[in-house]
Amino acid sequence: MNRIILAFLIQSLLWILPLSGSGKEIGAPIVRVTVYPDRAQITHEGSADIAAGQNILRLSGLSPYIDAQSIRVSGYGNFTILSVNHQNNYLQNLEELPEIRSIRSQIETLQIKVEDEKSEISVLKEKEAFLIANRAILASKQGAVTPDQLKAMMDLYTGSMDQVATTILKKNRLIKDFENQITALQNQINDRKGKKQLPSGEITVSVSSTKPGTGKFTISYVVSNAGWHPSYDIRVEDISKPVSIFYKANVFQNTGVDWKDVKLSFSNANPWIAGTMPLLPPWFIDFYVPPQARYLSGRAASVNTARKSEAPAMVEMAADAETFKAVEASPVAVEKQVGETTVSFDIAVPYSIASDGKIQTIEIQRTASPAEYKYVSIPKLSPHAYLTGNITNWAEQNLQSGEVTLYFENTFVGKSFLNVNQLSDTLTLSLGTDNSILVKREKRKDFTSKRVIGANKTDIFSFLITVRNNKATGIKITLNDQIPVSTNSSITVEAQELSGGRLNTQTGEVKWDLEVKPRETRELILSYSVKYPKDRTIILE
Repeated sequence: MNRIILAFLIQSLLWILPLSGSGKEIGAPIVRVTVYPDRAQITHEGSADIAAGQNILRLSGLSPYIDAQSIRVSGYGNFTILSVNHQNNYLQNLEELPEIRSIRSQIETLQIKVEDEKSEISVLKEKEAFLIANRAILASKQGAVTPDQLKAMMDLYTGSMDQVATTILKKNRLIKDFENQITALQNQINDRKGKKQLPSGEITVSVSSTKPGTGKFTISYVVSNAGWHPSYDIRVEDISKPVSIFYKANVFQNTGVDWKDVKLSFSNANPWIAGTMPLLPPWFIDFYVPPQARYLSGRAASVNTARKSEAPAMVEMAADAETFKAVEASPVAVEKQVGETTVSFDIAVPYSIASDGKIQTIEIQRTASPAEYKYVSIPKLSPHAYLTGNITNWAEQNLQSGEVTLYFENTFVGKSFLNVNQLSDTLTLSLGTDNSILVKREKRKDFTSKRVIGANKTDIFSFLITVRNNKATGIKITLNDQIPVSTNSSITVEAQELSGGRLNTQTGEVKWDLEVKPRETRELILSYSVKYPKDRTIILE
């Protein structure tokens, strides 16, 4: 029995002693990196001399952000891999330092304060909107109140607005001060967690061989603090030519280890994760119910105000025409690999990406796609005409949603967003505004009236919509407007004149599809009436 126990102890020591040593270093640099949207897979290749018996081999100087469960080791040679282990080599984990924890706690406290102040500002803005709405009603009923009542209400309005504006100003100043404190505290954490202070990741491989030799190894693992996201340059020389799409990968990494002369591959897989046009919502109307007087000095509940949409200004950066006439530089060679559920782009030229968190942009695809161009305008919200391009073969290009920089007729026209989450065969691109298309919407005062007949009041509204094409070619344009939709049986809305527009009775949307010739001006009329009991109030403007 004692001999059995002794033999077991000797065998255990033979296993433990090699593991406690430093091990032999594997010379395996980084040769390939596959970058995912929120992490990256690192691949090392190298070799090591293996003695007869059991050997401990070590790959050190790695990132401390390795996902241990993702480590894979492949060996080629006359030996057997017994085990693979991972550890971070450090004296103290910086994340556990009491000083770091204290600073993080201060940051969290300040972030909560910022959220509280923003929430209170939101309530104050609702109160402000409520007061403005009441002022409009008061202005419309000046003849129904005495001068003393009017003065008292105006004093109450002025005092409340002054209090709201002052409070919002003070809270915005507080938020700015809190955010400055958060930035200063975050800088303190960054100073204490510099690159030189990061622990070093290590992978140890235990192998067994019957005779001396050389073994080749391929070691791969996944790290966080790295990723990429797509962006695009979309260029349209004129509406008679295809859309040019420049697909770019914006890669960053802050893993603690520089990637030097590695083969890069960008994948859209997520293996760990199970100048846009304004929208015209339906316009529902109902009787206006005046709020209780106590709300004038209290908190406004569920008050929403429709703010006038500001048309996005088109920023122009004139490009040198001669520059665009020259032949553009070719992008780096890229091989696209299309799988069943993922797409990857393999870059042929080795790249070096420093571990500094800075974004490096690499062009990975360039295509020219035929498109059907059409202008879209919503004159009620914006006087601009938005150029859209409809691409039918967009699924074949393996695009992803991302920010777009738009160029039209060799001029920078702004930013937009490419949304590929569309359940249709046609991808609609918003290509910015075109100043050559003028759209105007104005009220026809002579045809707008309010009259009372019997027990009912009828409000008639009429608008003139004008479209001017200053281009040398004809265009197709879709105009969208609306009439209100009644949600009360006592309110009747009727479309009186639509100039051939199509009315959606469910949403109130009116749409015109026009073909406008060069230098032509088209005029459309939108008229509707709203009939309701004369003792009730509806806010239509």
